[in-house]
Amino acid sequence: MMKPVICVVGARPNYMKMGPILRAFAQHMPEIPALLVHTGQHYDHAMNAKLFADLELPKPDVNLEVGSGTHAVQTAEIMKRFEPILDTHGASAVLVVGDVNSTIACALVAVKKGIPVVHVEAGLRSFDRAMPEEVNRVLTDQIADLLYTTERSAAGNLAREGIPAERIVFTGNVMIDSLRFNLAKAIPAAETMQAAGFPGDLLDGPAGFGVVTLHRPSNVDDPAVFAALIDTLLTASERLPLVFPIHPRTRGNLERFGLLTRLEGKRIYLLPPQGYLEMLGLMSRARVVMTDSGGIQEETTALGVPCLTLRENTERPITVDQGTNTLVGRDRDAILAGLQSSLHGDGKAGRIPEFWDGAAAQRIAGHLFDWLKERGEGV
Repeated sequence: MMKPVICVVGARPNYMKMGPILRAFAQHMPEIPALLVHTGQHYDHAMNAKLFADLELPKPDVNLEVGSGTHAVQTAEIMKRFEPILDTHGASAVLVVGDVNSTIACALVAVKKGIPVVHVEAGLRSFDRAMPEEVNRVLTDQIADLLYTTERSAAGNLAREGIPAERIVFTGNVMIDSLRFNLAKAIPAAETMQAAGFPGDLLDGPAGFGVVTLHRPSNVDDPAVFAALIDTLLTASERLPLVFPIHPRTRGNLERFGLLTRLEGKRIYLLPPQGYLEMLGLMSRARVVMTDSGGIQEETTALGVPCLTLRENTERPITVDQGTNTLVGRDRDAILAGLQSSLHGDGKAGRIPEFWDGAAAQRIAGHLFDWLKERGEGV
């Protein structure tokens, strides 16, 4: 009997990646046993429950309920609480996704206990070590036994870091599996606006609308930087209305820095944090998306919607090279020029990258089952 593959989620982006993997494990013949561990790193419990429901994720078998804290406190607490789970249940492997603190914390515990580590979404690099996520990516890849990549360029990054080629498998992007599986269920933008207390037809003007998301500390934690971005968004909103689902950290800083009043009576519509299906509905209809989120860069490429990334770098270069993404940083002129191109129909159309076809999770399940069997795991 194969011991379970312990699958770890901790924060919002993980859920979109794990849903297709768990479905593929259940559909594999024979079924791959799995144990879902939620670290509780994402601490908005109401949004947590909604995301699990939207994505048809099963209820976690274990919730470590770690909550928020500094990077050191959170990572250490996850490690302390995760180790007894491995002792209790055993594992044929520990599967981690993405680049959050839960990813590196659980990978470290597993490797020190001699349990194989499987990293989904391996090899992505921004080459900016000031980003905590970049440190998590690099370290997780170094200790992983099996690395599943979303784009071919990732293999080159891993090779430069000394990762043997036989540990790397190009399987495609499970985030896009989730998008394709759920797109038909996306909540219409009008319903989302009505639920937030706005008129449902608010976004029906000839210019359409844009979507904004901001949450990275480099954009929202510095008062001068954040104020300049808000001024740029206000100018952009004169050209088309902007829907801004707002991260709790971002809202807190808007209030702290006295920026919230600048948005009153303007065409920037602040929404509370949205569920996955609501965000899909907004993005799929948007003329342009302005964001600092890595996952949204991928989703807009899959949707064919122009994306302006308000960062100086991206760990997902394929969205720039082949997709709809343009890096504009925090440069006001570049942001407004990108917006204008999108409104004139000159925004990047892009194409769908290789293996972003909705079947990445099936490729992972098939390869992982064979790999575990070769290692002597029973079936």
